[in-house]
Amino acid sequence: MLYRVSVSFHKNYLTIKNDSIEIGIMEKPVKGKANAVIVKQIAKHLGVSKSKVRIIAGEKSQDKIIEVMS
Repeated sequence: MLYRVSVSFHKNYLTIKNDSIEIGIMEKPVKGKANAVIVKQIAKHLGVSKSKVRIIAGEKSQDKIIEVMS
């Protein structure tokens, strides 16, 4: 399943509505660390392993498209 993801910084939350995810993280967007936190939090929230969550588009943007494989 594909999700559109909007990322905010300096907050810590995750909400899912239909095919959209709004996520807030505390990690700074440096050298992919923020993307790793996003993948980890989404995987934990959905109850899947991190290897099942992949960023398809927007690695360097606050708006991303993420695929969650089942």
